[in-house]
Amino acid sequence: MNLNIADRTAIVCASSRGLGRACALELARAGARVVINGRDPDKLEATAAAIRQETGAEVIAVAADLSTEAGRTAILAAMPHVDILVNNNGGPPARDFRMVDRDAMLAGLEANMIAPAMLVRAVIDGMVDRRFGRIVNITSGSVKMPLAGLDLSSGARAGLTGYLAGVARSVAHANVTINYLLPGSFDTDRITSLVAGQAKASGRPAADILADRLATIPAKRLGTPAEFGAACAFLCSDMAGYITGQSLLIDGGIFPGIM
Repeated sequence: MNLNIADRTAIVCASSRGLGRACALELARAGARVVINGRDPDKLEATAAAIRQETGAEVIAVAADLSTEAGRTAILAAMPHVDILVNNNGGPPARDFRMVDRDAMLAGLEANMIAPAMLVRAVIDGMVDRRFGRIVNITSGSVKMPLAGLDLSSGARAGLTGYLAGVARSVAHANVTINYLLPGSFDTDRITSLVAGQAKASGRPAADILADRLATIPAKRLGTPAEFGAACAFLCSDMAGYITGQSLLIDGGIFPGIM
């Protein structure tokens, strides 16, 4: 399928690895010029080089912490304008809600609600003026089905979803869309760290913890980053202009709802 986004400019946040990297790779494959981001300059440049080699696309690496105003300014300065924004950021560590003090709560809100909202605010008027814009926010399956220990992550990401709901409807007339991708269990470093934490807390082998998790997923496997990246690229495509304000759950069927 031709996504018709060749020569579009894209920013993909937190994209040196995992699901963010998969989104950046698919957008680059489709011909977009892509800014990737992470905090580790060496890892980030290695990812940029790999995507360039695989796709031939222009890839710009910006090492920055997007939870800070300086970091957001740096990534926005990498392109003269932004056609596609993929908001992504690591979630707070899993922990009992009783262990989340005020400072931790503010940090979680800054990373997973405020920072992406500020990036949206920075790019959306230009998208409206040019009559094209695609914003995809990577949140979490825990927005629909809260998970013990991820209360702060769930709350912050649900807050972002609610905050942008009205915004999405206000710019739809200008061919600007705002959508959400809600990942379940994917084969990334994030799931590895969660399983390791559960194994340490329970004293059980990590392999057993992972097997228990897979048993609850109707697909009986973890998702692959490539599957996720493909879904992201479609939502960023020219053909997805009639899809806005939607949360696409990609979880192998684990959510027990009918919608």
